[in-house]
Amino acid sequence: MNSKTYHIKLNGKVYELEIEEVAAGAKAPSLAATPVKKEEVKEENVSETVVTAGGQDVEAPMPGTIFDIAVNVGDIVKNGQTLVVLEAMKMENEIVAPVDGKITAINVSKGQNVNLGDSIIQIG
Repeated sequence: MNSKTYHIKLNGKVYELEIEEVAAGAKAPSLAATPVKKEEVKEENVSETVVTAGGQDVEAPMPGTIFDIAVNVGDIVKNGQTLVVLEAMKMENEIVAPVDGKITAINVSKGQNVNLGDSIIQIG
């Protein structure tokens, strides 16, 4: 039977899915998704998070201006906690932590303009 492998990004995590074509009327096999390290997936224009050897690199999801920075280097953060407020198209967008961890670097300052994919914060 034919099978194809796909990489799906869901809530900041990349999953590898293998889909097998089955004959009409045949019982479908069970499906399983396994997490894959981001660096194993070759994608263009990835803008949310990238897994690195040292942790998570939180990137700008759109161009804008850093309106506020809610954390400091050394702070312990929880998944979903607001890290930075990014102003884009006159709207304030909260950039949240994709994982639990410790802030190891802040690569922007308040008022700084960022482009899509620019590294904002690193979480170790």
